[in-house]
Amino acid sequence: MLVEELAVVDTTSPLWETMRPVLEAALRLEVSDATSSWHGWNKAQVEAFLGRCPSHCSILVAVWETLRDEQGRERDMLRIGWVGELRDGQVRAIYTLDTFTTAGLSAIEELEPGYEHALEMLRVAKARVAPVAWALFTDKATWDTWLFATASDGGVLDKGVLLTSLTRQGRCVLMGSQAGHHH
Repeated sequence: MLVEELAVVDTTSPLWETMRPVLEAALRLEVSDATSSWHGWNKAQVEAFLGRCPSHCSILVAVWETLRDEQGRERDMLRIGWVGELRDGQVRAIYTLDTFTTAGLSAIEELEPGYEHALEMLRVAKARVAPVAWALFTDKATWDTWLFATASDGGVLDKGVLLTSLTRQGRCVLMGSQAGHHH
């Protein structure tokens, strides 16, 4: 799942704090046996997903949360934003979206959940990392539902089926070169 010397870029970004628990879970799954799981995920499921991706590509995650500013107005703020670089079914590097502001990506505080900023993120990830195989754009509640859901017995859940269901409900958007192949 992960290369031996994984590169993590921009650990000073606040967005890194939202990636760290996911990476720690992936590391635990990496060294676990076939029966271990984490919130419905298991090693075989993650490896199967990574193995179906193109030999060199990236995956992008952008998650917004609606917050109130000092004046009490609601505003969507990017809370989770990172790009993973994959090569031959393994994660080689993880970048926060903050990394790409020097490459022309709008400031994190300015990114909004809409197609213009989604396309901007895809463009920068492709130019700086690799073509984007999968990009998930969603809200925090949907992200938490997908990330932490387990089967009714508390075990492994087919996360692809759940993501398809959430997409069909309009709760998230999948983009990228592989999104058209998603069932």
